[in-house]
Amino acid sequence: MLTRVAFFGALLAVALAFQPAAAQTLYKSTMPDGRVVYGDKPAPGAAKVESSTPKTSKSGVVTSTPREAAAVRQMTRERQAREAAQDRLRMAEIALHDAEVAQGMGKEPQPGERIGTVGGGQRFTDAYWERQKRLENAVAQARRYLDRVRSGK
Repeated sequence: MLTRVAFFGALLAVALAFQPAAAQTLYKSTMPDGRVVYGDKPAPGAAKVESSTPKTSKSGVVTSTPREAAAVRQMTRERQAREAAQDRLRMAEIALHDAEVAQGMGKEPQPGERIGTVGGGQRFTDAYWERQKRLENAVAQARRYLDRVRSGK
């Protein structure tokens, strides 16, 4: 197996080293034992021989027309704009999710936000309600931003 790999590696190196030879006919010879041999001549004793001639261009590299190049640039700009819009949408969705999670976790009073009443009960302080209002405003702001991004404004 290793000799086959070495053989094909050497064959590839030779093919790349001699570019003018690439335009010649290449023969694929399948031997009776199943081995495949490539060369510029059919291998003697081959059970099957296939030939192929690589297609080469006489004109060299073909460049695109200015109109085609402009179309490619336009498609690239449009794709980049779509990707940027998708990124903004994804970030707005993440911001809304984070704000909603923070609001849910913020429902639990923090130390010092609960005070006792005369009747033995408890009530929340103004600091608790202010914090709840800030969390609610953050969710509302994130929703408005997401709506603006979705509408394309």
